[in-house]
Amino acid sequence: MKLSGKTRTESDLLGDIQVPVEALYGVQTLRGIENFPISNFHLSSYPAFINGLAYTKLGAAMANHELGLLTDEQFDGISTACREILAGEHHEHFPVDMIQGGAGTTTNMNANEVIANRALQLMGHEAGEYQYCSPNDHVNCSQSTNDAYPTAIHLGLYATHQEYMKHYLLLIESFKKKAEEFKNVLKMGRTQLEDAVPMTLGQTFGAFAAILEDEVEHLESAAREFLTINMGATAVGTGICSQPGYAEMCTKAIAQITGWDICLARDLVAATSDTSSMVGYSSALRRIATKLNKICNDLRLLGSGPRCGLHEIDLPARQPGSSIMPGKVNPVIPEVMNQICYKVIGNDLCVAMSNEAAQMELNAMEPVMAQCCFESAEIMMNGMDVLRKYCIDGIKANEENCRGYIRGSIGIVTALNPIIGYKNSTKIAKEALQTGRSVYDLVIEHGILTKEELDIILAPENMIKPVKLNIQPRK
Repeated sequence: MKLSGKTRTESDLLGDIQVPVEALYGVQTLRGIENFPISNFHLSSYPAFINGLAYTKLGAAMANHELGLLTDEQFDGISTACREILAGEHHEHFPVDMIQGGAGTTTNMNANEVIANRALQLMGHEAGEYQYCSPNDHVNCSQSTNDAYPTAIHLGLYATHQEYMKHYLLLIESFKKKAEEFKNVLKMGRTQLEDAVPMTLGQTFGAFAAILEDEVEHLESAAREFLTINMGATAVGTGICSQPGYAEMCTKAIAQITGWDICLARDLVAATSDTSSMVGYSSALRRIATKLNKICNDLRLLGSGPRCGLHEIDLPARQPGSSIMPGKVNPVIPEVMNQICYKVIGNDLCVAMSNEAAQMELNAMEPVMAQCCFESAEIMMNGMDVLRKYCIDGIKANEENCRGYIRGSIGIVTALNPIIGYKNSTKIAKEALQTGRSVYDLVIEHGILTKEELDIILAPENMIKPVKLNIQPRK
């Protein structure tokens, strides 16, 4: 937004203030900018939240017009302004900090002022001529920040969730493709970082996909809570300053605009102070973050080396890894996803503590809860895309190392245990540990099994699932 330096005068109960003539926002927005220079998280950076405000104000205008509280001209101006915002226009006029005191009043008034001033322009008036269309009396008609703001959060987060799921499902699909690609690559499984029993690399990646896919319904369930809104509650849930039927009409209008199954909360007093829907969704994101963190840790371990680590997989090389060690390449993509996960977990703690801070009929901590939820979803979407495109899709199996670990591992004796018995297995394992020789060679040397029998038992298809083999040991 280019500013000419010219201003217009606006007033509130604290006095006059000079507003840039180009600005669609007004005096209350400027108060908020002055009072809350807190972070770099500005409302203009969260288009889904801005759209949530536009949905809310458009739904309210439709109900108020039907009730005769707005003239045709006011309704046309307000509704057109809201639809322009939904089309991506005027977002630069939402400069307030997401983290603010006042339980979201600054954000609500930012939206009211932008919509009112744009409506005035459409009506042929100058911005600030609020006698024709007022931010408070018309755009905010039948509302309070305490119902409009949380409703906008719900709508914005539900839209964000829909976008989030696209990125999440693509990541799951990427792991599934790798599971299929690596389905015949036999490797050692590990428990407590010690050799366990053989499995395939495909099973490892299939498990990554499965533990993420298990969260889909949980996340969807948490997001559905955003479809319950408290419009018509006004200040504390009693509906004061609204007309009978307004709450139901406004809810119906928002459902019509969005195409979502929006419903009105059954108890508006309870809903006005209850922010647990954000707690539920943030918790669902945290669950996914903990799983992604585990996956990225595993990828870093599996790709460690290349000479002195596991090096069972090759992670795509994305950049030189050191300013001093030539040839070093670090697992930078899993590392950045780890850090995103820690941030999401931290945000969830903030959401939980803020939810607990609700007092009486309102939770004044909603702004930071909203910021945390929007931020967590956004950075996870970005991180999952980076992880998928720059890491998972390009992973290669190091089959030679995987085979070598199988042959050299004491752990394969576990696969032999049902055939040769616990006593023989213990003897072979002990000798292998003492001599450094392989289980495979010792079993043949002691005449317990032939090479042909041993190869059947250790065949990939017989190592990775329950099987019945008709093989008897010779000793």
